[in-house]
Amino acid sequence: MDIITSQRQKEEEASGLKRHFFTAQNRQDEAATLTLMARDRSPTEEVMKLAAIALSLNVRLRSSDMPVDMQERALRYARSFLDDSSISSAPKHRPNPTLLARALKKEFDSVYGVAWHCVAGKSFGSFVTHSPGGFMYFSIDSLFIVLFKTEVKLVTESEPSSQIS
Repeated sequence: MDIITSQRQKEEEASGLKRHFFTAQNRQDEAATLTLMARDRSPTEEVMKLAAIALSLNVRLRSSDMPVDMQERALRYARSFLDDSSISSAPKHRPNPTLLARALKKEFDSVYGVAWHCVAGKSFGSFVTHSPGGFMYFSIDSLFIVLFKTEVKLVTESEPSSQIS
């Protein structure tokens, strides 16, 4: 199993720091509980737990710059989405990558704040810029998924346009 963790993420995990942005109070409480539980484990224990979860879900984590609890949420959400037969669009239970990407994006937007993006499919290329701690690339069955967050800045007033005299 390939697990790539950035040095910054290792330092944050070692110090017990997590950066999360939540919008719903009940999800905020749930995420805070997970963060407190994660502080009781060493970074190695967290990675080993994530590896065990990935194996049990038949998921391959390919690359990540994301806290372990967020990775776990993404893996579990994607697996449950694909296993839910009521969501399947085709009679043979063929997964719809577009529906998966939309659902995963909306889940992360609602739990961790806006500006998440998701690409899912069997064959695609990508090169993205992401916020620190906001990138994950994994595969489930024959689908590959890229989940990442970008920074959003609120524009309060328009910049004056320069006029040439």
